Amino acid sequence: MRSAITICLVPEARQGPFVFHDGLELGCRAAAEVGFDAVEIFPGSAADVPVDEVRRMVTAHGLSVAAVGTGAGWVKHRLHLCDPDAATRARACEFIAAIIDAAGDLGAPAIIGSMQGRTGEGVSHDAALAMLADALGILGERASRHGQPLLYEPLNRYETDLFTAQARAATFLELHGLHDVKLLCDLFHMNIEEADPAAALMAIGDRVGHVHWADSNRRAMGMGHTDPQPIVAALRSIGYTGFLSAEIFPLPTSLDAARQSIESFRTFAT
Repeated sequence: MRSAITICLVPEARQGPFVFHDGLELGCRAAAEVGFDAVEIFPGSAADVPVDEVRRMVTAHGLSVAAVGTGAGWVKHRLHLCDPDAATRARACEFIAAIIDAAGDLGAPAIIGSMQGRTGEGVSHDAALAMLADALGILGERASRHGQPLLYEPLNRYETDLFTAQARAATFLELHGLHDVKLLCDLFHMNIEEADPAAALMAIGDRVGHVHWADSNRRAMGMGHTDPQPIVAALRSIGYTGFLSAEIFPLPTSLDAARQSIESFRTFAT
C-alpha cells in the first residue's frame, strides 16, 4: 500500500477535511518533505489541474497523483447527479467528465462523493438511484478509456441518503453492471455507518478502489479511537495495494496532521 495526502485548491472548502490549502506547489513540497508517496487533489474544476504543469510539479517532488476529487461541483456550483432538472444533471456530468479526463491524463482516478446528490426536490429514492446508475455508467466508461476506475464514495447518513454502507453500494454496482466503478472506502464515514469496518472491507473485496485514511473524528489516524490494525489486515487479506490517503482536518496544524498521518501509515501499513 502507498501513502497519499490531500491538497485543496478550493477557497470555499478551506474549512473542509483537507490537509494542505496553500496551492499545489507548496502542498507537493510539504507532502514530499514529510515522506508521502502521492497527493490527492481537490480542485475547483478541471481548469485547476493543467496536466503538464501538475505532472511537472509532482515529478519534481518525487510524487504521483493518487486521485482527483470532483466535490467542488457541489461546493461551488450546487451541481449533483440526482437533480430533478435534466439539463442541470447534464452540467454535473460535464463537470465530472472534465475532471475524469484531467485525472486520467495524470494516471489517476476521479472521485464522486458529494456530487452524487440525494433524494428530495421531487426526486424519489428509486428515481435518484436510477439517475445515479445512469451517470455512473456513462462516467465509468469515460474513466475506463484512460485505464482508470471511477471512484464512488458512500458517505455517512448526514451527507447522503443514497448509499452509506459499503456492501449495499457494492451490490448496487454489481446489479447495474457498473464494472468500471470502484468504491472509495472512507474510514471516517465507515466509523459512523459500519458495525465492523474491517469486516465491511473484507465483504466487498476487489471493489475497494481507494481508501481515505482518517480516524473516527476526521483527524489524522491515531488522534481518534479507530483501531487501524484490523482494517489494514483486512486490506492485505483482499490484496489491496492502492493508496491510504489522508483526507482529514489540518489539526492542530497542517504539518502536525501530515506528520501524524505518515507516522501511522508507517506503523500499521508498511
